[in-house]
Amino acid sequence: MHILIGMKAASIQEIKQALKHLNHKEVQDLCLRLAKYKKDNKELLDYLLFQAHNEDSYVQAIKNEIDELFEDINTSHIYFAKKTLRKILRVAAKHTKYSDVKQTEVEVLLHFCQRLKASGLAKEKNVVIHKLYLMQIKKVQKLIAALHEDLQYDYLKQLKGL
Repeated sequence: MHILIGMKAASIQEIKQALKHLNHKEVQDLCLRLAKYKKDNKELLDYLLFQAHNEDSYVQAIKNEIDELFEDINTSHIYFAKKTLRKILRVAAKHTKYSDVKQTEVEVLLHFCQRLKASGLAKEKNVVIHKLYLMQIKKVQKLIAALHEDLQYDYLKQLKGL
């Protein structure tokens, strides 16, 4: 039995060993309890159980959510536009962290950049939004560099369009 000393959590290895000694029902109960108390855990379990088998549709769902959020951008004042853009990036990051597929993050960030460029907000008129746009481009470049050569070519072609 593991006892928290000074509130330090067990390592992943210790948890892995403890899980080996549990039966199917006990593991299921633990998973449901994790999902019950933390929204991120519930969303991760949702992804793993229902969406991980079809990454393309998952990516498309994220893109659709980004599109909806872009439609709601309040352009009456640049302050509100910046807040909404940051919110969109938080939503994108939250969804892509669940996937172990690196292309997912590339595709989602490319889509964000394409939508931002098309919106006209990323122009040099506003320094903060322009820097936010450039930071995402830089992040995409770094992610693409870590992919297989064939994928790199396709994504670099899309990136050049931005």
